[in-house]
Amino acid sequence: MKKILKKYSWLKLKVIIAATLLFPSVVFAAGPPAESELSNPLAIALMIVIVGLLLVIALLANIIIGAAKLNLQRFIDEKKKSNAGKIASIILLCCLTTAAFAADAPATAAAADTSIAGLSQMSFYSLLGVIFLELVILIVLLFNLKKLLKQETIAVQSADGTAVTTATSFSAWWNKINKFRPIKEEAQIDLGHDYDGIRELDNRLPPWWLYGFYVCILFAAIYLYRYHVAHSAPLSGEELKIEMAKADAEKQAYLKKSANNIDETTAKLLTDPKDLDAAKKIFSTICAACHRPDGGGVVGPNLTDDYWIHGGNIKDIFKTIKYGYPDKGMKSWKDDYTPLQIEQLASYVKSLHGTNPPNPKEPQGTLYKEDGAATTAAKTDSTKK
Repeated sequence: MKKILKKYSWLKLKVIIAATLLFPSVVFAAGPPAESELSNPLAIALMIVIVGLLLVIALLANIIIGAAKLNLQRFIDEKKKSNAGKIASIILLCCLTTAAFAADAPATAAAADTSIAGLSQMSFYSLLGVIFLELVILIVLLFNLKKLLKQETIAVQSADGTAVTTATSFSAWWNKINKFRPIKEEAQIDLGHDYDGIRELDNRLPPWWLYGFYVCILFAAIYLYRYHVAHSAPLSGEELKIEMAKADAEKQAYLKKSANNIDETTAKLLTDPKDLDAAKKIFSTICAACHRPDGGGVVGPNLTDDYWIHGGNIKDIFKTIKYGYPDKGMKSWKDDYTPLQIEQLASYVKSLHGTNPPNPKEPQGTLYKEDGAATTAAKTDSTKK
C-alpha cells in the first residue's frame, strides 16, 4: 500500500513539474493580450446609448405593465414575459457584442484599414444593430402604451356616461387644425342673429388661417423695411436695370471673344492673302457690276485712284460698304455679310489703289492722302456718284 502511495505521489509530482515547466512557455508564446475594443471612445459612446435606451425600455415596460393592470388583467403575465424577454434579449445581445469585441481585437489589429474609428466593422455594425433593435422596441412599447391609454380613456368615459366617439386619424387631424367647437357648445357661441334660418355663430377662424395671416403680416413688414426703409435690396425697376446692364456686359464680353466684333470704329486693314482672296470672290460677285472686276469703275466710281467721295481710309470704306448710300445707288450690305467679311472687302478695295487699270473712269470726289495732308476736290462733278 505504501509503495502504491509513493508511486502515486511521485507521478503527481512529475505532472506538477511538467505543467510548471510548460505553462510559462505557453504564456510567453501567447504574448501580451490585445487591447480590448471596449476602450475605444466610439464603442464607449455607443454602449452608453445602448444602456440609456435599455433603461428607457425598462421604464416604458414598467409603465405598460402598470397600465395593463388597470384594464387588461388577463394579459399581465403575458406582458411581463414579453417585456422581460425583450429586455433579456437586449442584455444577451450586449453580452454577445462584448464577446465579439474580445474575439475581433486581433483581427482589427491585423486589418486596421477596414476599421471604423478604431472599431472593427463587425463590432461597429453590431452596436448599431443593437441600437436599431432598441429603437424598434421603443416604438412598439410607445404604440402599446398609447393603445392602452386610449382604452383606459374610453373606459372612463363609459363609466361617466359620456358619449364615446371614435374618429379616424385624418378626422382627428382635420378637427385639430380647424379647431371645431363641439355641437354641445353651440348655444354658448350663438350671437342671436338669424338670417333666413341661418344662425350666426361666434366661431374663431381656423388656426392655420390665422397663422398664415400672421406670417403674411410678418413677411410684409420685413419686405417693407428691406425695400423701402433700409434699401438693402433693389426694387423691380432697379432689378430690371441691373439685369439689363448685366446682360449688356455679358453681350459685350461675348462680342469681344467673337471674331465678328468689328464695326466702323474698330476696322483694320487686313493684308493676309487668305483674307484678300476671300474678299476678291465677294467683290467679283457683287461689286464688279458697278466698279468693274479691276476696280476701274463703270456706274460706280473708280476705286484705284486717289479720289474718294466718302473718305478713303479703311474705316470710311468699311462704313460705306456696311451702311451704303441708297440715294447714290450704293446699297447697305450689313444684312448680307458679316462684319469680318465687310472688313475683308474694305481691305481688298484698299489693295486696288494704284493698280492703274486700262480705261479707268475719271476721278470723283476729294483727293485723299494717307498722311492727312490737304486735299483738293476733283474737277469732275461728284454728284453723279
